[in-house]
Amino acid sequence: MSTTQELQHIDRTNVWHPFTQMAEWTQQDQLIIESGKDNWVIDTEGNRYLDGISSLWTNVHGHCVPEIDKAVQEQLTKIAHTTMLGLASVPATELAKRLVDILPEGLTRVFYSDSGSTAVEVALKIAFQFQQQAEKGDPNRIKFISMQNAYHGDTIGSVAVGGMDLFHATYKHMLFQGEKVITPYCYRCPFGKEKDTCDRECFQHVEDVIEQHGNTAAAFVIEPLVQGAAGQLMHPTGYLTHVRNLCTRHNIILIADEVAVGFGKTGTMFACEQESITPDIICLAKGISAGYLPLAATVASEAIYNGFLGKHEEFKTFFHGHTYTGNPLACAAAIANLDYFKANNVMEKLQPKIAHLQNRLAAMLELDHVGEIRNRGIMTGIELVQDKATKTSFETADKIAHKVCMEARKHGVIIRNLGDVIVLMPPLSITLDEIDLLCNATAEAIRVVTE
Repeated sequence: MSTTQELQHIDRTNVWHPFTQMAEWTQQDQLIIESGKDNWVIDTEGNRYLDGISSLWTNVHGHCVPEIDKAVQEQLTKIAHTTMLGLASVPATELAKRLVDILPEGLTRVFYSDSGSTAVEVALKIAFQFQQQAEKGDPNRIKFISMQNAYHGDTIGSVAVGGMDLFHATYKHMLFQGEKVITPYCYRCPFGKEKDTCDRECFQHVEDVIEQHGNTAAAFVIEPLVQGAAGQLMHPTGYLTHVRNLCTRHNIILIADEVAVGFGKTGTMFACEQESITPDIICLAKGISAGYLPLAATVASEAIYNGFLGKHEEFKTFFHGHTYTGNPLACAAAIANLDYFKANNVMEKLQPKIAHLQNRLAAMLELDHVGEIRNRGIMTGIELVQDKATKTSFETADKIAHKVCMEARKHGVIIRNLGDVIVLMPPLSITLDEIDLLCNATAEAIRVVTE
């Protein structure tokens, strides 16, 4: 067998892939990635593919960035890992200050973990414990309010505040109960309204939920601006501010899950910046290390942090931690990531790319089976429909959007679908020519599969 054939055999025999129906997976040849350079990944046969989903929304500046490579290599000559239980490390300490300097003002205390799920899990436990023990807490606040269609990760706490029944309905008896807010989904408005003529019923709805349950809510958890895994659903302008104000009025801790939307993806470094709000706790992961190594951070305000201070015998300590909390290699990559943002004016250079992407996306609306295109920054969702007039979805068993993604590979582009929604989320380093390739390949794949 060739190297590729041998690897495919091992994969089919020994590997269990995430979010994958393995009965189908093992019936086809697999694309096995061996290396990457800039915005491209390369398989074991030497074929190059544009990384149109930034390696599941994590890669920021492309693959094999010399400055970040060097930072990790230099850290390897010092120490690869040391615990933060009773010790501190140089990279973790320096990164904490760097994060506080660029986050919305007022977020001052960094707690490290290693994935988006754990970042949210940490935030939930912090919020709950704060209510139980802090002077300004309230032990009666034992529930969480979150959004329908939300995705906050796959650990039990993060699943409980999520709203993706497709992923998590099986585990419903394992979960704690909370309150769910109907997601603003303008294309398929749950209130039966049209986008241009509605009375912002979604604003009134979230207010009603908080009015009813606010006195028992420990925290409100939200993906700011964009609900990614729900199909790139964009919240209306002002919705995030409205939620912030409601939480302040009702003394509810606001947790902003910026795992997917942070580090430039919405067009600003953090999504919360676009509505000038500061959450009480923010969750970061994915792009924090530029897609190099597993790393996450849950950053809280000083007021939240102070609720955990006390004498040893009071047991107010936050009894939570991870083996690889604050891993020095990952923190070194994250520091180099932030250095790269600044040294290369990444956010300034991103703006014309966003404009070009939006122009190219607009032309796709002319395709017969593109119902809506949702975009903020580089985050893009293309919703496919069987019939534009009725917004009728395709049959699930037909796997139309999945077939589009497979067709795009023939044009040298890797994209991914969420149900009937095609997701485009390339690295911030994508070039204008690569944006053209990404859009051309996606449009042609949609046309071939649906027409």
